[in-house]
Amino acid sequence: MSELRETVFDIQRGSFVDGPGIRTTVFFKGCNLSCKWCHNPEGISSKKQLLFHRDKCTHCQKCKSICKNSLEFCDLCGKCTLFCPSGAREICGKMYTPPELLKEIVKDKSFFDASGGGVTFSGGECMLNCDFLLEILKLCKENKIHTAIDTAGNVPWESFEGALDYTDLFLYDIKCVSGELHKRGTGVSNELIIENLKRLSDTYKGDIIIRVPLIGGFNDTDEEITRIGALLNRIRHKSVELLPYHKMGEHKYDALNIPFTKFYTPNESETARFKQMLGITKIE
Repeated sequence: MSELRETVFDIQRGSFVDGPGIRTTVFFKGCNLSCKWCHNPEGISSKKQLLFHRDKCTHCQKCKSICKNSLEFCDLCGKCTLFCPSGAREICGKMYTPPELLKEIVKDKSFFDASGGGVTFSGGECMLNCDFLLEILKLCKENKIHTAIDTAGNVPWESFEGALDYTDLFLYDIKCVSGELHKRGTGVSNELIIENLKRLSDTYKGDIIIRVPLIGGFNDTDEEITRIGALLNRIRHKSVELLPYHKMGEHKYDALNIPFTKFYTPNESETARFKQMLGITKIE
């Protein structure tokens, strides 16, 4: 069995938004961006974490009585999650080898085959552990499973090179083009991200779908959308998806006890105008 291991925080089955057909999306832990609006903040750290959902807690104290440390510090043993009657405590992150992960993916192969779907590797940033990713991609191709990579592109180009022959689709995130704005919103420069996108456009033979998160209070200006449109006009891509900000992940920040920055969802008329500016025929 492979010695490679990767920590996964979710395996979402029956997805219709991460590529064609019915898909299983595998979310890897660990990301080298810190997007202030991230709806999966549990994917930023590469380590297992405890989420405490305060709104679910009934203060029954069963978790404290079962914990060998009386909740004074957490060693992520997970016992408290087993005895919590309301599901207020959750361990996030499970380690897999590539063969173990493949066993989870092939459970849905009949759905893939019937719908033209497959597996999408996401995160976090799934390309940070390129050796693991390459091995699971190869195993999927051996099993005739369509593969997609959802990436922010902030990795060495060598990470892309190894995956090109085993990936049918790239979902590539572009948050903004302005370098200063990107660093302010994500904590990192976007020079490598844009450079990798251009190289991918020039060398990759499969499909590329550009994903643009539309974040109210960050990139929802005519100037920034115009810059994004100008970039997209210079690269080869199949389509563009505009992803308006949603609030579904906001509660996770409290559960992880980490700071949260508030953003908002642009209204329908603003979204439609930005869609027209980018030449998008569909809004996800």
